[in-house]
Amino acid sequence: MGCIYRRGKKLWIRYYRNGKAFAESTGSDKMEVVKRFLQKRESEVAMGGMPGIYLDRVTFDELAQDFITDYKINKRKSLDRAELAVSTWSGLSEA
Repeated sequence: MGCIYRRGKKLWIRYYRNGKAFAESTGSDKMEVVKRFLQKRESEVAMGGMPGIYLDRVTFDELAQDFITDYKINKRKSLDRAELAVSTWSGLSEA
């Protein structure tokens, strides 16, 4: 069971997951909006998820490609070294 409280002009919620309290600003001062927000967080906890946290999975290859692209766009002098480092790490992740 969570609770709703006021902090400044906005309403906040507090809920628990595995015995640990989480507090979060709702960004609203309307009680109905905040009640729905709290119910959503409590249902996420009940389903076993981390409430309010949605992480996209990114692969090493995607990050490496973005890293090299950044070096090319910004004309970094150490582009050769960066490409060598990425190819070395890419080789290790496939092994």
